[in-house]
Amino acid sequence: MEDRDRLLRQWSEKLVEMFELEDTEVDVDAVLALAGQAAYSVVRPAAPLTTFIAGYAAGMAVGIGQADSATAMRSALQAAQSACPPVTEPEGRR
Repeated sequence: MEDRDRLLRQWSEKLVEMFELEDTEVDVDAVLALAGQAAYSVVRPAAPLTTFIAGYAAGMAVGIGQADSATAMRSALQAAQSACPPVTEPEGRR
């Protein structure tokens, strides 16, 4: 698990650098939590779609001066999480 976390953080740092977003703090755990919630409460393909749209909304908020990057990202993730239906366990997992 540590190796996976390290690889994800390195990948995130690489992308942030590549897109010249060095001042952007990415909460990998929060993004993955949102992806998991969308995948299990909607359908699996909702995970990347939800995280993309939340990230885009955060970027737009920063771009128009509505919020700093940390606030915009946190707000977008929270809004997307609130839009997801509650996750319910399948019958066999209870």
